[in-house]
Amino acid sequence: MIMNKKGLNLRITERRLNKLRLYAASKEKTMTQLVEDWIDRLPTPEIGDSSTTPYTK
Repeated sequence: MIMNKKGLNLRITERRLNKLRLYAASKEKTMTQLVEDWIDRLPTPEIGDSSTTPYTK
Protein backbone atom coordinates (compact mmCIF):
# COMPACT_ATOMS: atom_id res chain seq x y z
CA MET A 1 0.00 0.00 0.00
CA ILE A 2 1.45 3.37 -1.03
CA MET A 3 0.68 6.30 1.25
CA ASN A 4 1.20 9.90 0.28
CA LYS A 5 2.80 11.80 3.12
CA LYS A 6 1.86 15.40 3.81
CA GLY A 7 3.57 17.95 6.00
CA LEU A 8 2.19 19.64 9.09
CA ASN A 9 3.50 22.92 10.45
CA LEU A 10 2.78 23.49 14.10
CA ARG A 11 3.61 26.48 16.26
CA ILE A 12 4.08 25.62 19.91
CA THR A 13 6.12 27.05 22.72
CA GLU A 14 9.72 25.98 23.12
CA ARG A 15 8.79 24.47 26.49
CA ARG A 16 6.17 22.23 24.88
CA LEU A 17 8.51 21.30 22.04
CA ASN A 18 11.20 20.27 24.51
CA LYS A 19 8.65 18.31 26.53
CA LEU A 20 7.57 16.48 23.38
CA ARG A 21 11.18 15.75 22.41
CA LEU A 22 11.97 14.36 25.86
CA TYR A 23 8.81 12.25 25.93
CA ALA A 24 9.51 10.88 22.44
CA ALA A 25 13.06 9.97 23.42
CA SER A 26 11.86 8.27 26.61
CA LYS A 27 9.45 6.14 24.56
CA GLU A 28 12.02 5.53 21.80
CA LYS A 29 9.65 7.06 19.24
CA THR A 30 9.83 10.02 16.92
CA MET A 31 7.67 13.06 17.49
CA THR A 32 5.88 12.17 14.25
CA GLN A 33 5.07 8.71 15.62
CA LEU A 34 3.64 10.24 18.80
CA VAL A 35 1.42 12.65 16.85
CA GLU A 36 0.28 9.90 14.46
CA ASP A 37 -0.53 7.61 17.42
CA TRP A 38 -2.56 10.38 19.04
CA ILE A 39 -4.46 11.10 15.80
CA ASP A 40 -5.16 7.40 15.31
CA ARG A 41 -6.78 7.26 18.78
CA LEU A 42 -9.26 10.03 17.91
CA PRO A 43 -12.81 8.82 17.33
CA THR A 44 -13.94 8.54 13.72
CA PRO A 45 -16.37 11.39 13.02
CA GLU A 46 -19.91 10.55 12.00
CA ILE A 47 -20.86 11.41 8.42
CA GLY A 48 -22.97 14.55 8.36
CA ASP A 49 -21.55 15.88 11.62
CA SER A 50 -21.02 19.59 10.93
CA SER A 51 -18.18 19.70 13.46
CA THR A 52 -16.07 17.65 11.04
CA THR A 53 -16.06 20.27 8.30
CA PRO A 54 -12.43 20.47 7.20
CA TYR A 55 -10.64 23.73 7.77
CA THR A 56 -9.38 25.26 4.56
CA LYS A 57 -7.49 28.49 4.21
